[in-house]
Amino acid sequence: MEPWIVGSRPSERFPLWTRANVGEVFPDPVMPLTFSLLMEEHTEGAWRDALVKMGAFTHDEFKPGEMETLGIFGSYCYLNASVTRIMGERAPGLSAQAMDDLFGAQPGIPPYEAAPGDENEERTAALGERFQWAITLDRLDIPTEGEKVADGFRANRPNLEAMSNEDLWAYARDLLLTHFRRFFSEHIFVTFLSTVPVGALSQICAAVGRPDDAMRIISGVGDVESAAPSLAMWQLGRRVAADPALSAAFDGGVEGLLDRIDAAGPSGQAFKAEFDAFLRKYGARGPKEWEVRNHTWETRPELALAAIDRMRLAGPEADPTSRNRTMAADRERIVAEISAMLEGDAETQGMFLASARSAVLFQAGRERTKTNAIKLGQEARMAMHTIGRRMVAAGACDDVGDFAFLKADEIERWLANPTPFRDTIRERKALYEQYAAIQEPFVFWGTQPDPSTWPAKGTTAVDAVKVGDVLQGFQGCPGQVTGTARVVLDPIDPTACGPGEILVAPMTDPSWTPLFVAAGGVIVDVGAAQSHAMIVSRELGIPCVPSVTDATRRIPDGATVLVNGDAGTVTIVALP
Repeated sequence: MEPWIVGSRPSERFPLWTRANVGEVFPDPVMPLTFSLLMEEHTEGAWRDALVKMGAFTHDEFKPGEMETLGIFGSYCYLNASVTRIMGERAPGLSAQAMDDLFGAQPGIPPYEAAPGDENEERTAALGERFQWAITLDRLDIPTEGEKVADGFRANRPNLEAMSNEDLWAYARDLLLTHFRRFFSEHIFVTFLSTVPVGALSQICAAVGRPDDAMRIISGVGDVESAAPSLAMWQLGRRVAADPALSAAFDGGVEGLLDRIDAAGPSGQAFKAEFDAFLRKYGARGPKEWEVRNHTWETRPELALAAIDRMRLAGPEADPTSRNRTMAADRERIVAEISAMLEGDAETQGMFLASARSAVLFQAGRERTKTNAIKLGQEARMAMHTIGRRMVAAGACDDVGDFAFLKADEIERWLANPTPFRDTIRERKALYEQYAAIQEPFVFWGTQPDPSTWPAKGTTAVDAVKVGDVLQGFQGCPGQVTGTARVVLDPIDPTACGPGEILVAPMTDPSWTPLFVAAGGVIVDVGAAQSHAMIVSRELGIPCVPSVTDATRRIPDGATVLVNGDAGTVTIVALP
């Protein structure tokens, strides 16, 4: 196959690469614009900044001008597992294996073997100090300070339609180059530290004979930014369910729905006002939201309306606010019970209570720092999509997101004279489809196998399930539920999963989580207990099991399954 437009070189010092976690963020081939504008310098730099701020590494341990914390190989984004393993070996109370476990199942990952330089007493001491800081923190200011800046972008959005294409590009480019490294570094920093109190809670809960309670202590946290849109959608869905005129409008399907809402009289106007406010606040979210090319709820409101449509059909027992209160009450009860069990050991009791408090801060902080970066990207998206719409209207390109197939140093020439780039964009889109159709290796060491050797997606053999089989995953969200499995491969069409049914998905970013609300439970092919979607599921109170390898291919649509979020298992009860 022809090489992808952009890419990085493997690292000699850090040879192990994985799709774990990053496959949820970048499930598709990475766009040339994203790589050339942000990844080579700003994303890589932000990751290094976070590792240095934690105390895990020093900047001189990485090669200047190289991508060693993440990379693009065969068009797909990979995280460097060697770096995270070394951090685990250096961190007090952690290990390379513990870091591997954070990412869930990683088929084909080799055992850790120590290399010269992995151990570093100075870095271990620095990490210990940072961990102590995280555990004893009473307030985490980083996310809220960034939130004020991010919200300012939306509040002060210029009149994009009045700007020239050149000015729109300059606006989008400068926003990202000025702020992305800070926001992404803060997100990685908080994300890594969020594992510290959770690890301490897991050890203490296991020691007192209550290992399953660790996940319950980090459930129902409240103020989790990525869960807020689902809670708001639920209220919009209740408005629709209670109003015959709105229900009739939604009964006609998503296509043309906004027009039918406008024609629904006073109730339609009231809904439209609420929905417009929803889009202003949460419009930055959407499928595969890290790529500026892709649509969000603001650029394609039908994506949000489809999720609201599912929620309005659910019964009151699916109310996520009520579920959140129940989980919060359980969390407080369990913390009190385990604290009482530790009364004879003041040091461990103090560590437990501090970890429980810190876990709440960092779970919420992780989602807010991510949202800050997403809001920044949305402002760039709105500017670039304005250019895209103009180019489509002029016949200069085929789709509003075609700009993303160009590299950053090509954009100004494209704006000045788009005609010569028309065929280039089409050729790159065709190559993109080739890469999107083949299955990248989940893990590789040293050099990635040539893409021409990769199988087509969905063609590798998997073992068929039978009644009684128990599929192992990870603890995601506590609780158990039995229901009908519905395999959904794309969140853009959530109609395949009805209220109370079990959503079986290949992966989930937070744009999937509105689908969780109406679902009785969730099963995910990849992901781990600390992935974004799992944090949100614990806020919404939906039993969830991530990292069930090949679940979407092994579990037949219509099968009856038991989802056990406490044990991290899925049992096949009946086949369709």
